[in-house]
Amino acid sequence: MPDSTPSYFAPTLYRWRIQALEQALAQGADPLGVDWLLREVGGIDRLQLRLLPQASDRPLALACTLEHLDRLWRQHLDHHTPVQYLAGFTHWWRFRLQVSPAVLIPRPETELLVDWVEQWAQQQPHPPRGHWADLGTGSGSIALGLATILPQAQIHGVDCSAAALAIAQSNAQSLGLSPAIQWHHGHWFKPLENLRGQLQGIVANPPYIPTATIATLDPEVQHHEPHLALDGGQDGLDDLRHLITTAADYLQDAGVLVLEMMAGQGEAVRSLLHQQGSYRAIEICNDLSGLDRFAVAQRHQT
Repeated sequence: MPDSTPSYFAPTLYRWRIQALEQALAQGADPLGVDWLLREVGGIDRLQLRLLPQASDRPLALACTLEHLDRLWRQHLDHHTPVQYLAGFTHWWRFRLQVSPAVLIPRPETELLVDWVEQWAQQQPHPPRGHWADLGTGSGSIALGLATILPQAQIHGVDCSAAALAIAQSNAQSLGLSPAIQWHHGHWFKPLENLRGQLQGIVANPPYIPTATIATLDPEVQHHEPHLALDGGQDGLDDLRHLITTAADYLQDAGVLVLEMMAGQGEAVRSLLHQQGSYRAIEICNDLSGLDRFAVAQRHQT
């Protein structure tokens, strides 16, 4: 992209937007990707987008050329590549995060897990100072959120993918949060053996989609996002079972467990938590649409 800031008259941008929306409709692509590219890559804010049809008397500056936006959009149409991967970043919670096909694109629903921990921390008599783990950290989103809201705690981000950990570490460095987080390469709890019984909290967004369901997902997800972060086994609960069973050995007394799940899995996850026998204060929390989204539980005090 050139160094100079390109400018375009509003009708030019408006025509491109309408054409791109028509292409999305014709090819079954997500039309939201058009405005995402204009905002996040092109630097056009929401108000400017709404005013495009009327703003014909002045040029608008873009953060890139319209040709560059068009190339990205055509890649999205031709290959169903998520626009976040094409741009190399996404906005999530309070962060702008680097993403690549090595990591799942963090969803807005996962922000609810961090928000819950923030509310929990505010209710404690003293700022939490213990160890917290984000298992299956991916881009590092949850670990970074925990480091922000629990500045006196020690955060651990774990992932079995070295490529994902590299993205997470880069995000931590960009956000100035590297000192607060230790990164561990390995599968779930294995790198944290020395922290058995010491974790104040465990937060995870594990794979929870049933294997057979993956073939029905949107092409952007099915063909581009890492199946390692999606496939939860035959019923979608394989990793949730493992986390619920094993977390009790790693949590300290009264430590909290926060697990994201798929809509409709709430009662199954509640049952798993009860059957394990180590948890109390079990709660299934809904997202903004009223669907099961995550479970919270507290380890019994011994």
